[in-house]
Amino acid sequence: MACLFRRSIAVQLSRVLGVATEKLIPVVSAVPVSKKQQTLDFRVSVNSLLANGFLKLGSTTPNQAKELSEKLTCDDVITEIAVGQGSINFKVNRILLAEIVLQEVFKKGSKYGIVSELFHDYPCGRVIVEFSSPNIAKKFHAGHLRSTIIGNFIANLKQALGNDVIRINYLGDWGLQFGLLGAGFQLFGSEEKLKANPLQHLFDVYVEVNRLLEDCDDIQKAAQEFFRKLEHGDKQTLALWEHFRAISIEEYEKTYQRLGVRFDEYSGESLYRVKSQELLQLIDQRGLLKKTKQGVGVVDLSPKGDLSSYAKMVRNDGTSLYLTRDIAAAADRMEKYNFDKMIYVTDKEQRTHFQQVFEVLKILGFNWTERCQHVPFGLVKGMKTRKGDVVFLEDVLNEARTRMLQNMAASKTTKELEDPENTAEKVGVAALIVQDFKGPLMSDYEFDWDRVLQSQGDTGVYLQYTHARLCSLQRQCENGEIMQFNPTYLQDPQAIALLQHLLRYDEVLYQVSEDLQPKYLVNYLIMLSRLASIAHRTLHIKGSMPEVATVSIYSETSTLQGNLFCAR
Repeated sequence: MACLFRRSIAVQLSRVLGVATEKLIPVVSAVPVSKKQQTLDFRVSVNSLLANGFLKLGSTTPNQAKELSEKLTCDDVITEIAVGQGSINFKVNRILLAEIVLQEVFKKGSKYGIVSELFHDYPCGRVIVEFSSPNIAKKFHAGHLRSTIIGNFIANLKQALGNDVIRINYLGDWGLQFGLLGAGFQLFGSEEKLKANPLQHLFDVYVEVNRLLEDCDDIQKAAQEFFRKLEHGDKQTLALWEHFRAISIEEYEKTYQRLGVRFDEYSGESLYRVKSQELLQLIDQRGLLKKTKQGVGVVDLSPKGDLSSYAKMVRNDGTSLYLTRDIAAAADRMEKYNFDKMIYVTDKEQRTHFQQVFEVLKILGFNWTERCQHVPFGLVKGMKTRKGDVVFLEDVLNEARTRMLQNMAASKTTKELEDPENTAEKVGVAALIVQDFKGPLMSDYEFDWDRVLQSQGDTGVYLQYTHARLCSLQRQCENGEIMQFNPTYLQDPQAIALLQHLLRYDEVLYQVSEDLQPKYLVNYLIMLSRLASIAHRTLHIKGSMPEVATVSIYSETSTLQGNLFCAR
């Protein structure tokens, strides 16, 4: 794998620079493949050597690259050394390239890229990922799609890298909004409609009670009273809440199943109604709870202690707030799980909220606050179905399936399938996910169905098509077993480009593990699919000698590893 080649280069640099080989391995990077011209395989940037203190600032960067390259020599592994713009480029033995990369791919399987020297010091531990977190008693809103798929990606990534991952769905099942729904259901709720279509009926109730709220003060008072009873554990009120919560989770799980998402724990704000009060008592005992003129309890966050900046902790009627419950939940999770990392995945509108959560935790003296991280994301604009603006995620998934079915029916290359709806569902979901992951998470983006579901271009449909074609090739291998192959048959430019690209896989995974941006992996897979398509057209299997055909199949199907990692 790339490890052998990186190490060979690092050993030479170590001899010249007097720096330990292990420290130099991370500065040796695989060169991105270009479709327009052939490239060398690895490079070392002079700037990276300077930044790490491995090289002292002397002459200009180009001259330093030239001077350093002249002290390095070719050998059985490195066959060419050239100077680039501020870097030294290396070409490795082409026979070794084919032999080692393919052997490693088939030997390590789904661990290819993960079992790498780049991850030698990667800290593994217990990681909590909190994501999705819809509000109960409402249909799954389309706005929760990004949190769900991004959080699932992060959880999958962390687990693949060897962490003990706990996936938590922190439901919005408490607060004044639920008091409003409870009051509304008591006024015009229907048990019959609730059984027939639970979340739709609760949504209708919520819309209606909000409409009345504008002109009726009694509704507001009823909502406050309902929530006050919840906070104080009134049995009848709690029974209604438990009913709504149970049917909500049951309905949500149907959507999660369609997305390939699972959770280890369904938590929620409601679990912290008692602990939030205990937290408020602790804050008060330490003299940290201040009162505003309106009687709201706050924690002062201002540098000068003048309440110019503060976090609201408790309403003037004594009921807790979303912030209070989040802080109580964080403390409870540390006590329960002793986590090494906790990641919250929510939209960027909640950045201030989590800044306040972390600041209050620090003020309270919790030294593990640095282990908490908020991963924010932007908004999706223009997501519509043929019926109009999207409200519910169910509508988005149904629309993706319907449009994909139509595209499949219109395509001349679509084969007859046993279950076309199931295929359309899977391809449609993949298309939604890939579209979402192509850019920076923080960016808003305009949604376009035609672009998302294109079979060509940088789309999930194209990735799935390439994956299916490679699976078909793989089935042509005898029993799918690894056979002996001659690497001399894999010297075509198209095969070399594929192998060069596979050299970068561990670097891409490492980059994603550092900043949790799925775009690097998605863009890597898209390029992988393009290179596989080129190879498929030029590395002919039909009509070739058996030993050549087998090597061609191995070369192309080795790309499956990356696709499978993304799918999981």
